[in-house]
Amino acid sequence: MKIALDVMGGDHAPAAMIEGAMLALEDSGIDVEKLFLVGDEATVEEELSHLSYAHSKIEVVHSEQVVEMHESAVKSVRQKKKSSISVAVDLVKSGDCQAVVSAGNTGAAVAASTIKLRNIPGVERAGIASPLPNENGPCNIVDEGANVDSKPSHLLGYAIMGSVYARHVQGKKNPIVGLMSVGEEDSKGTDFTREVFGLLKESGLNFIGNVEGHDLFETPVDVVVCDGFVGNVVLKSCEATAKAMFKWLKEDIKATPIRQMGALIAKEAFKATKERGNYETYGGSPLLGVNGICIIGHGSSSPRAVKNAIRVASEAVSHHVNPHIEEEMARSASLLG
Repeated sequence: MKIALDVMGGDHAPAAMIEGAMLALEDSGIDVEKLFLVGDEATVEEELSHLSYAHSKIEVVHSEQVVEMHESAVKSVRQKKKSSISVAVDLVKSGDCQAVVSAGNTGAAVAASTIKLRNIPGVERAGIASPLPNENGPCNIVDEGANVDSKPSHLLGYAIMGSVYARHVQGKKNPIVGLMSVGEEDSKGTDFTREVFGLLKESGLNFIGNVEGHDLFETPVDVVVCDGFVGNVVLKSCEATAKAMFKWLKEDIKATPIRQMGALIAKEAFKATKERGNYETYGGSPLLGVNGICIIGHGSSSPRAVKNAIRVASEAVSHHVNPHIEEEMARSASLLG
């Protein structure tokens, strides 16, 4: 398959993006026919030369502009039509690529994809599905920030699309769905969440009811739905907590020689725990619901994270996620109506 990589997006672009592309092409487990590196041609060629890397599966596509992290999403897409993210999405729109990967401005990636590719028939709003490390496998939060203002029917759509992704890409036979709320009881939450609860209960999905923060990590649940505002706050709070915990642990271990000796003994256990929640392992989050595969990476993506984001894009294409989503949305049309 052919994948477009926005090499100008991300905190460590373009070096990390290009090195990640190299890693992906060298990984026999990632099915990529060609990688289109979208960015300033001179900069990309210089980086490739610096890395002493040449590969027949790489093609450089020139783009004149870059959407910075602080820029307005929709405005940047309209005013910077030759930006790396816009050009990359155009490659998917034209059919030259099957997927786009970007670690740049999330809003711009969402706006470019929804404006240029449009939604899959039956999908009202696309949503970002971000995986969290659960004891029972990845727990996908949908939406993680594509839409901060949502209707109840949008969350039903997220649940359907998230279930399709969990089933066909992550291998969950009957994905378990939960609704993020402030208590497990049916009556808990706002008028909004209670309305969503009713829709999910009648949806035919494997809905277990309301879930709370702790359920994201310890309860068997594959898809947790919420609006983009809540999802983004939850995800960033989890990331910050994990980062702070490892920082505090490191400081406390260094406090005494005995602790340092103990840490050496438990070194591999610490590594395994860190790896379990490492965003680099997951690579990127799919924007579910658009007519094309769009994978959004972490802003600070490392080469390894970029490689895995390309892997995620490849898996979404090979497992025909979008045709399955269209089929399920059509089946649930009466509920979404």
